[in-house]
Amino acid sequence: MWSRRGVLAGLLGAPVLLLAACNDGGGGQKASAPKTSAAKITVTPVDGTANAAFTAPVQVAVESGTLGSVKVADAAGQEIAGRLAPDGTSWASTAPLSSGTRYTVAAVASDRDKLQADANTSFTTAAPANTFVGYFTPEDGSTVGVGMPVSITFNTPVTDRKAVQQAITVVADPGVEVVGHWYSSTRLDFRPEQYWAAGTKVTLKLRLKDVQGAKGVYGTQSKDVDFTIGRSQTSVADLSADTLTVTTDGQVTATYKVIGGAPEHRTWAGKMVISEQYQQTKMDSATVGLGDEYNIPDVPHAQRLTASGTFIHGNYWSAASAFGNANTSHGCIALRDVKGAGDPGTDGAKFYRSSMVGDVVEVRNSGDRTVDPANGLSDWNLSWADWKAGSAL
Repeated sequence: MWSRRGVLAGLLGAPVLLLAACNDGGGGQKASAPKTSAAKITVTPVDGTANAAFTAPVQVAVESGTLGSVKVADAAGQEIAGRLAPDGTSWASTAPLSSGTRYTVAAVASDRDKLQADANTSFTTAAPANTFVGYFTPEDGSTVGVGMPVSITFNTPVTDRKAVQQAITVVADPGVEVVGHWYSSTRLDFRPEQYWAAGTKVTLKLRLKDVQGAKGVYGTQSKDVDFTIGRSQTSVADLSADTLTVTTDGQVTATYKVIGGAPEHRTWAGKMVISEQYQQTKMDSATVGLGDEYNIPDVPHAQRLTASGTFIHGNYWSAASAFGNANTSHGCIALRDVKGAGDPGTDGAKFYRSSMVGDVVEVRNSGDRTVDPANGLSDWNLSWADWKAGSAL
């Protein structure tokens, strides 16, 4: 016969049995802590560096182990190439870093027991304190004449010409060899051996970012510039006959009577390239070192041939009989025109309308020496051998 007291005693005893079960005093084994790898990874630059030198390589080293993988990438996921040492204990980047860029490093190593260790760090490269840029012509997207070279002027002198030229390429379609020529520490031009073929597609590839042009001075540009060669047009100004003969796509399309430079102001001889065009412009002799000999506020249909001030332009102030018969200018080549540039039928207007930046105007029999190739875009006055001799490569 059982009693209420017996039931209560049984209920009170239950927790004791449960507690005994949890204590597992029957001889079970205690869990051991997991083993850690003996490999120790070191990354340079250290994690969190804010102004790391972009000219120095990333270095990863391991003690008491060997590296299995190393990945260095920028925020866009672009990886930096590197090389693992033969013994597997170090890795160094072989491709250049970019300035002002955040990078992440992920490295994995194993010790002799095949236990892995990893390192995940990040750093940001510094921006250069001193920079340079190249100002280029022609413009991106432009259509130009067959004589247009690629001309780059740097805003600070370049001392490492080879490094800078290696970072700039000019490619053409259809393909043709294009070579760079240094006129000075601040000017680098590119051209093929002969004039471009009509319709050629040309791309200037500037890869100057982080290229050291001079001690402590780095480039900032990384861009492509595309331009197209238009129809083929070249003109010859024969100043013994005072004529300008225009040839377009292999056919003579016009002959004009002109005025060339007077004996005391002869026109440069040689091949010159139109670099600027103005419907009307002011010409002041004081700006070219000729005092107050002339000051014409509205010269019509003016096209620049040299940096020193040679133009081929319209002329409304000379007698009609002078064209084709006299050389009386201060060095420019003049075609008959009207004041105000409003008559499309004049020789000045027609030649201007048929021309474009990059067209070649060759001056013959002027009585003066050949223009300096560095004066404007007169690159074609150098032989191909002399042109290539000016390359840093």
